[in-house]
Amino acid sequence: MNYPAIISVSKLSNWVTRIKDSSFNGRWQEVLSLHNDLNKSGVQLTQPSLFHLIIKACSATSSTHGKTLHASVIKLGVDSCTSIGNSIMDFYSKAGLMDSACSFFHGMKIRDSVSWNILISGHISRGDFDRGVSSFIQARATGFEPNVSSLVLVIQTVHKLGMLDEGQKLHGYMIKTGFLSISSVQNSVLCMYANLEMEYAQKLFDEMSNRDVIAWSVMISGYVKSDKAHVALGIFREMMLSNFRREVDGQTVVSALKACANLKDHIAGRTLHGFILHKGFDNDLFIGNSLIDMYAKWNDLDSVLQAWKDMPIRNSVSWNSFLSGLVCNGKHSEAINLFSSMQKSEIEPDAVTLVNLLQVCKHLADPCICKCIHTVVLRKNHELNELIINTLIDVYAKCQLISFAQKMFDSMKIRDTVSWSTMIAAFTNCGLPKEAIEVFNEMIQAQEKPNAVTILNLIEACSYYSELKIPKSVHGIAIRLGLATETIVGTAILDMYSSYGDIMTSKKAFHQIINKNVISFSAMITACGMNGLPRDALCLLTEMKTCGIQPNSITLLSVLSACSHGGLINEGLSLFQTLIKSQEVKPSLEHYSCLVDLLSRGGKLDLAMELVDQLAKGANVGASAWGALLSGCRTSCTGNDDIREKVVERVLEFEPNNSSGYMLASNTYAARGLWAAAARFRAMVKDRQVKVVAGYSMVHVNNASCKFIAGDRNQFLLKEIHDIVDELHRCMKMENIQVN
Repeated sequence: MNYPAIISVSKLSNWVTRIKDSSFNGRWQEVLSLHNDLNKSGVQLTQPSLFHLIIKACSATSSTHGKTLHASVIKLGVDSCTSIGNSIMDFYSKAGLMDSACSFFHGMKIRDSVSWNILISGHISRGDFDRGVSSFIQARATGFEPNVSSLVLVIQTVHKLGMLDEGQKLHGYMIKTGFLSISSVQNSVLCMYANLEMEYAQKLFDEMSNRDVIAWSVMISGYVKSDKAHVALGIFREMMLSNFRREVDGQTVVSALKACANLKDHIAGRTLHGFILHKGFDNDLFIGNSLIDMYAKWNDLDSVLQAWKDMPIRNSVSWNSFLSGLVCNGKHSEAINLFSSMQKSEIEPDAVTLVNLLQVCKHLADPCICKCIHTVVLRKNHELNELIINTLIDVYAKCQLISFAQKMFDSMKIRDTVSWSTMIAAFTNCGLPKEAIEVFNEMIQAQEKPNAVTILNLIEACSYYSELKIPKSVHGIAIRLGLATETIVGTAILDMYSSYGDIMTSKKAFHQIINKNVISFSAMITACGMNGLPRDALCLLTEMKTCGIQPNSITLLSVLSACSHGGLINEGLSLFQTLIKSQEVKPSLEHYSCLVDLLSRGGKLDLAMELVDQLAKGANVGASAWGALLSGCRTSCTGNDDIREKVVERVLEFEPNNSSGYMLASNTYAARGLWAAAARFRAMVKDRQVKVVAGYSMVHVNNASCKFIAGDRNQFLLKEIHDIVDELHRCMKMENIQVN
């Protein structure tokens, strides 16, 4: 009578043994299969330890059978067992059913540290970082300790959320509990600080008695990301001199290469390249891509090509890095050829590829190529990529296809500040300032806050207006947004007023700039020079040095130009000699050309000619110096005929297809009353079919600027102009009658 029961017990024992064995060896699918066979046999499972194993198998295989097991656990009344409850929670968490996991957790009569760790890890793994950190804080309040894996997850979450204060509290907690002695925890805290505050990371790194290669790599990478590449390179050198030289890995090398690239440290970069070859890292794809990026930033395309050839395998990043290097170095035709090779290699272009190609289009201003790339954008479903769309708008504007640019802008569902600023720049580039300002007004109505780039684009649009009403409005907007005090915006504003001849307001804009730099000082010096205030320009140079700002090559050009136009010949020569002797600025051919202009305008043609002859011995002087000398011949009352003849010959030799040289030569002879010679040079323009750039005037009509080109027979506004001229004549006659 009892024999079948004995058989059932025997079978159950066999099943239990097999389930435990399969579980121990990680054969989770086999565990579920055995449990299924057990159910079919009619033998009921009652051992709590087996429930734990089977639920774990459900978690590992993402099987929905866990819900059925949960019901069985409740039916058998073993759901109060904490270990089984933790297994059920873990199942729901890994299945992505966090609401069910939380509900079960809150219903548990007894919770342990494992329960809390499952809850914390579940929230963080599902991307609910706030609830994960909140659960961790609750666990600490109830006295439960996290395990190492949960603690590392919380640290990573804190640095993702940028919660520096909470991170410091965590740090203190780990010191108190002894968790900080664990290497993985210590490195996680170091990584958190490296992403939030490098000063704290450095302090922790200095306190670490047992550093591993990960700690060194975190510090090097952290300083590179913080734009302190020189510090990163110093730490890498320290690592190479330590016992960790042999443990340097690919990630550390990649960070060091980025530091070399940012610093443009050719010696360190090439030395590191040699170390890479010595260690056999040249087969590492990431290192190969970093080498290409480094040499591209150095404009060393030969080394880029060699690094490219040395790569055994390449991915899309490799192609994009090479392509970007060609684009940045102005090798646009080579970039297009590389893209063709990329297509032949069946490498799919991504967003980075397309943006690089669009930069080529912007330079070439070729509408056909732009439209072809646009079709690729549509085919690859990149039409929602904001970077690509913004670049397309910019490129269409550069190709003078403003209607296409506007269509792209109108099709955007979500517009940010970059999108609005790009469209404003597009209209400005196409000579449509009114439309640019209308877009800005729409931007304000859409409650999108303008940034510095937006204001700079508006200032550019102001250059089309012949009166200061619109520019002053833009200045007011910049002041209200708090941008007028920024260096780049303030400099653009002072330059804008300078171009209108309003030097007083230009000076006010300059004084509003909080952090003046060499660019803002140079712009103000140029403004003074353009508006006949050479003495003020020299005073600004003195003030600049007093502020501890060293002049650069542009500053020297600005001062020399101011002295030249203001007739301060001796001051200009003295300044040039002082800066050259002090080696503050290394003079270029452009500086010497400006010095020739200074001497020529001052009537010192013999000295100017002597300087040009000396320059010609060492280098190709170029047309600018000869042109300045010729201009001096035209204005000088004591011109030397031999010098004039030689200079005219040189100017036409250097720029035979430039009409300005012929016109200047003609005017030079005309100033001497040599009308036959003057007419001869004008005839040469026609004989040699040199294209003449006509002069034009900007006139403000009906709140818009109109350009009137010399010799243009266009009937645009012809009647209005005649009416204005007739009115002027009438007023002049009336004035003449009153005087008489």
